[in-house]
Amino acid sequence: MSTPSMTAPGPGGTGTGARGGAGYRVTYPRVLRSEWSKLWSLRSTWYSLAAVVVLTVGIGLAVGATFTDGGGDGPQDPVEVALLGLNFGLLILPVLGILTTAGEWSTGTVRATMAAVPRRLPVLWAKAAALGAVSFVLMLATALATFPLAQAFLADTPIAAGLGDPGVARALVTTAAGASLVTVLGVAAGALLRSIPASIGAFVGVLMVLPNVAPLLPYEWVGDAVAYTPLAAMEPLAAAHPQPDLPTVGAALVSIAVWAAAALAAAALRLRRRDV
Repeated sequence: MSTPSMTAPGPGGTGTGARGGAGYRVTYPRVLRSEWSKLWSLRSTWYSLAAVVVLTVGIGLAVGATFTDGGGDGPQDPVEVALLGLNFGLLILPVLGILTTAGEWSTGTVRATMAAVPRRLPVLWAKAAALGAVSFVLMLATALATFPLAQAFLADTPIAAGLGDPGVARALVTTAAGASLVTVLGVAAGALLRSIPASIGAFVGVLMVLPNVAPLLPYEWVGDAVAYTPLAAMEPLAAAHPQPDLPTVGAALVSIAVWAAAALAAAALRLRRRDV
């Protein structure tokens, strides 16, 4: 990691400590800058982000071009139809988050990172902030590009809409915000489990498989609870006109934020109590 140690020696060769005169001081902006540089030095970052853009735009165009009359059992919301490709992004982005954290434990480079930042937690916050910000900007830009492109094919259908129509701009922003939080959840999972296969398995099992199996239980409250799991809560966020039986946009966004915060808290607790 490029950020110097809290006890980096000054020009005279004497360790000066965290606040020493000529020594370098570890600050959160420096840790954030280091993690930002580290993120963009990974080829997986470029491949993953490119895949999200290509799949979201490509599927949006394909669905828009083949959507004829608005019938059938598929999505009937203008934003939801245009952003169907986001479903792939909601898998790719958190996996990238897992790679940025668990990847360091798998290679052993985390020891150098934590030696440079002995307090440890700023590293976790910086990783989450860096990738979360990138995910938000990327998804917002992709959504803003995909929606009008898909709508070019939907002009004569019942779901024709423009960016100025009620709920559309809000849906694009909340979609990006939700995707960003799901990405942070991936960062936290990687830092908590410290294994790429285990983290991906837990993410898929808990957030994708379990919500589809749980409603089979003979309890009505289980189905209600599933609606507040992160991927299920993305549905009202990505719709200009959410269905009335879904959580409200605010409740859905808060629920994803709570999941991400809880995962980060668990990862922070392990980081403080266990060795690297």
